[in-house]
Amino acid sequence: AYQYGNIFRYDRRSGEKIKIRPNPQRDEMTFRWNWDAPFILSNFSPTRLYMGANKLFRSNDRGNTWTTISGDLTRNEDRDQFKMMDKYWPSGAVAKHVSTSQWGTIVALDESKIKEGLIYVGTDDGVIQVTEDNGENWTKTTSFPGVPEYTYVSDVATSNFDENVVYATFNNTKSDDFKPYVFKSTDKGASWTSISGDLPENGSVHVIVQDPVNENLLFVGTEFSFFFTLDGGKTWVKLACGLPDIAVRDIVIQERENDLVISTFGRGFYIIDDYTPLRGLTKEKLDSEEAILFPVKDALMYIQTGDRYSTGAAYYQAKNPEFGATFTYYLREVPKSLKCERVKAEKELFKNDEPIPTPTKDELDAEKNEIGPYLIFTVKDNSGLEVRKLFTKASTGIHRLNWDLKYGNTAPIRLKENKYDPIKKGRSGMLAMPGKYTVEMALFHNGEIKQLAGTVEFTAKVLNNTTLPAEDRAALLGFQKDVTEVYRVISAAEQYFDELEEKTAYIQQAIQQTNGSTIEMKNKAQKAKEDLKSVEFLFDGTPAKASWEEVPPEKMPLSSRLQELMWGMWSSTSAPTATMKMNYQVLKDEVPAGIDQLKVIGKLLEELDDELDKLKAPHTPGRIPKM
Repeated sequence: AYQYGNIFRYDRRSGEKIKIRPNPQRDEMTFRWNWDAPFILSNFSPTRLYMGANKLFRSNDRGNTWTTISGDLTRNEDRDQFKMMDKYWPSGAVAKHVSTSQWGTIVALDESKIKEGLIYVGTDDGVIQVTEDNGENWTKTTSFPGVPEYTYVSDVATSNFDENVVYATFNNTKSDDFKPYVFKSTDKGASWTSISGDLPENGSVHVIVQDPVNENLLFVGTEFSFFFTLDGGKTWVKLACGLPDIAVRDIVIQERENDLVISTFGRGFYIIDDYTPLRGLTKEKLDSEEAILFPVKDALMYIQTGDRYSTGAAYYQAKNPEFGATFTYYLREVPKSLKCERVKAEKELFKNDEPIPTPTKDELDAEKNEIGPYLIFTVKDNSGLEVRKLFTKASTGIHRLNWDLKYGNTAPIRLKENKYDPIKKGRSGMLAMPGKYTVEMALFHNGEIKQLAGTVEFTAKVLNNTTLPAEDRAALLGFQKDVTEVYRVISAAEQYFDELEEKTAYIQQAIQQTNGSTIEMKNKAQKAKEDLKSVEFLFDGTPAKASWEEVPPEKMPLSSRLQELMWGMWSSTSAPTATMKMNYQVLKDEVPAGIDQLKVIGKLLEELDDELDKLKAPHTPGRIPKM
């Protein structure tokens, strides 16, 4: 997809793409598309697609055919009638309508996961509309508690659990208001309650998503970071390790893999692989449990290959998730080492202005020789035999550790600087067998091992490395030939138009400078010029200041229909969409009239040529003098 609703259906197998954006029907006015026009796949049919401009469109056949299922769902107000900087501005104001997003457009869209036909849209002029009957009837809401009027509806998200529940976020930064506006409705949008909780006051919200398993687990992307809540919005926690303070514009949950994906305004993607540990967390659990070893996702087994070789900066490849089984764990407290305990005691004595004893040599030696604390993860196979031990530094909070699904290496031990390192990662050996495994978590401290958590079972399984062409290829080829013929005719007509336009200018100039020319000749030439403008409008419409989508509503130009048709199917073997067929038929019906007009104009110019030649006028293009 790219700006103003230009979307394509993409075939991952072949790399082909076909354009499927809804176009106005014959004599229908153009639509208002937002720069980031929303489109979604239905939850009830894999071939159903919804897309919003100022109206909502539905396709049941992957974009081949579109049906308009609403009227204008925005306020449909003229922004030129609003004051800006306390003034009304003329149409010629600098950049007023150049490279400026249209206003009164749908910017947020979602369909219920539970009830078919229950759809919500949000607009950039502060409207939320809901239909429960697939667009037959709509309910409009323009007022929300504590939200300024006309505030941009940045997102709407239906509940995964209750058809009556829907969430919405608002973004009012265009009015210099950076407050977070996050709302929940339990009556299908009839009333709304704020769940902004303790989100930072300076951090407008762009997007909200609900976890598909835990209804109280919500995620929001803000102007400066990413947050989650475990209690439905009362308290929010920043989740930003490795994430800069940047605008998070979209969130997607990959439900099969339980991955959390965010996109940022800097065109970056960030992924938290398998975020399921968050689903089972509560403050009470974190406060009461000494340690937690969370459920382990199935581990995919395959032979890792190297990166692409010698591609330089021409090929970008993001990092894969760490290979193997990922162990996510939580540790509430870490035992203090002898040195930490001594230093802490010394600080307290110093604070109270009390004598501080000097440690003895034996005490210092004990501190020096102390090993730990560190964590031990023991992996066992289905029969209970140890497969691998992994070691890591003990630290509080939630952390992750990976097992690469391999046994330890039996090669000779290697030491760094001939020193023992209890948490050194040993080299790996051969790949373990597919099947069931368990993992346990223990703590080593002061010469003792304490079991903390486990046993957690998981599976190591082999990866199965394993897409829409036209059913009637001959029919596709026939249509493409027809389109090619239309293109041949139109491109020739456009070339002929350019020639006539140039010739008209030369003839007008010759009439102006030739003795004996008449006012009737002048008027004929002027009529040719005006008739050419009429043909130009038929083919090209009103000249765009920035892009054609920003032109005020008018009949769709033939050249735009041709462009939509040609570029839409340029790189695809899919069958032509209904939109393409409609555009083709309009072109076939209306192009001949434009060509006939050009022929009439051409004959008029030929008559003027004859009259100019009789007057011995200077040469004009295309006229052969007669003796």
